[in-house]
Amino acid sequence: MCENNRQEGAENSPQRAEDESFMREALTEAACGDLPFGAVIVSNGAIVARGHNQGVRLNDPTAHGEMMAIRDFISRHPAEHLQSATIYTTGEPCPMCMGALVWCGVRRVVFAASIEDLSPLIGQIMTPSHAILAAAPLSDMEITGGVLRAEALKSFIGVDGSSI
Repeated sequence: MCENNRQEGAENSPQRAEDESFMREALTEAACGDLPFGAVIVSNGAIVARGHNQGVRLNDPTAHGEMMAIRDFISRHPAEHLQSATIYTTGEPCPMCMGALVWCGVRRVVFAASIEDLSPLIGQIMTPSHAILAAAPLSDMEITGGVLRAEALKSFIGVDGSSI
């Protein structure tokens, strides 16, 4: 889980009561994707954006679940409203997605399966979200990992990770 990915200066924030229900929504969203990566953005206790991996469908290697959720959000809301939002994602954000979440000012990231968990199942860049956050002193983002981890990992079994 996330403790294995902890970097100096980065802390794992505790799981909250609402985390499992919103992660279930991200898992549902993941089922729509080219690969089982799904995300929902939550603000004021409500889902305000959704996204799933569409890299193959859109011929866009940046179309990860988190990126698609950000694009969905900003199509209907001012980008600065992300600063009070939480994103729930089935897989720990890759460096690209985590960088985007930092630049967007997202307040909290909650993930199911870690990069370390996913690496034997699907290609990964082995830079955990805590490492990106530790290199971004401009952010005070919270990260919570391992929420519904086992359920998320089941969706990756047998997945060919050649095009994430």
